[in-house]
Amino acid sequence: MITVKCFARYRALLGFEEVQVAAVPTLADLLADSRFAALPKDALLAVNMSFADRTSPLRDGDEVALMPPVSGG
Repeated sequence: MITVKCFARYRALLGFEEVQVAAVPTLADLLADSRFAALPKDALLAVNMSFADRTSPLRDGDEVALMPPVSGG
């Protein structure tokens, strides 16, 4: 299983704070799940607390974080 955690506004957008999903080969495969359809393309992604892109491999037991882009001045 893979644990997916949503942060900030993505909690309301996706309707959950944390969810467990079956292991898949890549982050892109995970995000293809209909539960993540509303996730914007510019979302920041992390696997096991390291920033990742959609081609990043996943393994059973990984933790994925979905975070909105950060801005500031």
